[in-house]
Amino acid sequence: MGKKGKREKKGKGAEKTAAKMERKVSRRARKEEEDLEALIAEFQNLDAKKTQVIETACPPPSPRLNGSLSAHPEKDELILFGGEYFNGQKTYLYNELYVYNIRKNSWTKLEIPNPPPRRCAHQAAVVPTAGGQLWVFGGEFASPNGEQFYHYKDLWVLHLATKTWEQIKASGGPSGRSGHRMVACKRQLILFGGFHESARDYIYYNDVYAFNLDSFTWSKLSPSGIAPAPRSGCQMAATPEGSVIIYGGYSKQRIKKDVDKGTLHTDMFLLKAEGSGKEEEKWAWSRLNPSGVKPTPRSGFSVAVGPNNRSLLFGGVHDEEEEESIEGDFFNDIYFYDIGKNRWFPGQLKGPKSEKRKRRRGRQAEAEGAGDEEVEKQAPQGPVEIVKEVVAEDGTVMTIKQVISGPAGEKERSESEEEEEEDGALSPQVEPCPRSNAMLAVKHGVLYVYGGMFEVGDRQFTLSDLYSIDLHKMEEWKVLVEMDPKAQEWLEESESDEEEDDTEGAEGGEEEEESSEEESEDEEGERQQKAHGGQIPGVFLGLGGGGGGGGRRCSALRASGAHGVPVPQRACCWQSTPRVCSCVGVFASMHECGEARG
Repeated sequence: MGKKGKREKKGKGAEKTAAKMERKVSRRARKEEEDLEALIAEFQNLDAKKTQVIETACPPPSPRLNGSLSAHPEKDELILFGGEYFNGQKTYLYNELYVYNIRKNSWTKLEIPNPPPRRCAHQAAVVPTAGGQLWVFGGEFASPNGEQFYHYKDLWVLHLATKTWEQIKASGGPSGRSGHRMVACKRQLILFGGFHESARDYIYYNDVYAFNLDSFTWSKLSPSGIAPAPRSGCQMAATPEGSVIIYGGYSKQRIKKDVDKGTLHTDMFLLKAEGSGKEEEKWAWSRLNPSGVKPTPRSGFSVAVGPNNRSLLFGGVHDEEEEESIEGDFFNDIYFYDIGKNRWFPGQLKGPKSEKRKRRRGRQAEAEGAGDEEVEKQAPQGPVEIVKEVVAEDGTVMTIKQVISGPAGEKERSESEEEEEEDGALSPQVEPCPRSNAMLAVKHGVLYVYGGMFEVGDRQFTLSDLYSIDLHKMEEWKVLVEMDPKAQEWLEESESDEEEDDTEGAEGGEEEEESSEEESEDEEGERQQKAHGGQIPGVFLGLGGGGGGGGRRCSALRASGAHGVPVPQRACCWQSTPRVCSCVGVFASMHECGEARG
């Protein structure tokens, strides 16, 4: 009995200790949220000093991801808002507003009084009302240490005609969240899913809200049928009939103490309004089973609505998650979903078309003389390599190499053949490098892809390039804004605690590496870089092995809700055409990379 009493007493003591720790964590979480609110208020005070609209011609925006890119409903313009940037130590959040003029290929920075607070992983939707409106909901703000996040639940509208921001204060709306999806559907904004994470816990949502654009009121929908599992970062598209399609997404759940397991969703659902014309519409969920070639599982993909009643999916990353690590591949492919036919299919580049040329072949043509024959210019055979060297601001010499394949040899034809044909272009093909969390917009049937990120080893590369492709023709990508290598800043993770600079961002990376380990990693990175020739197709990289402890938070998964996961050496980015490895400091040789990729 004595031993039993001691065990019971010991058990009660442990319960008291756990309860005390829980209260301590709760107080800390409240304090951290209050600190974030105070920091956001400081930024808003700075923004409040702006009293007039200022439009300034400017160079392309700095590198970023998880912002929003929207097509102006009446002008040939794209609108970029918000986003984030991580340089290895600090996280920067933005509430800047940029306008891209499609015809002039130029950028303008638009400073408007009283903008929304800085954020990323929000959602934006455009409607043509009153000269155009850009609606923005939710998103998140990062704490100074890059580990805590404040989730917004505010709703804003940018009146494009008058260039004014307005906060819409309507009750009954969604809770604070990030990674949700929102689309304009007839005279409503439909919002689905997302996640919220605090220092204590996290939650994923599968709720649905509708905001009436006439009455400016929120309503929570209660659809019948089996709903999608809670998730964030999914694809959401509105149909011409007023229904909504949901595909994919990401969620995670706790499988044991301090261990979470992520899930990449690949299912598809239709949310349909029933009883059109009634004051209160009834909605219903149903599962879709599309035909065709579906996208491979991934998170961090970007979505847009294209022409011909199709939605599209671009890029993303597929991660294999272990208990303490992530390994994965980034993508630069496009998948189309035909809403009317309920069918997926991959986008295939057809190549640009040259002028039709008439050829005369055979002995008869030769007898008529060279004057009657139109001779085709010889195209360069084999791969073409473009090389540039750029010195970054920190003195690092970065090599920009793009290896692109030339046209295939022409098949031999019959001697008497006379034909008119369209040949493939002589110029090599260019594609955006694989990436996740890019920003997409479609205007006049042309897809625009801006920014995003990918990782090589411990280093994150945040992009600021801009590509376009005509979705009607699917012939070739055009480079509208090249990546500026000098804009790439990467700071090694600090080995000692330094003072946090609240006005600029957050210092990241709590794990420290021994100097000997860092030196060995650098030497290994240099050796592997030489094995690759410092080569990265499509973007600069030319940099040896990564710095830091790999314990930082993976920004690529931020919008998907996968927080706090250490990122080890990644598998390389991979260009499908040509089959060239674009990794640095990961595989020791091209052959090894090819073996890993199959």
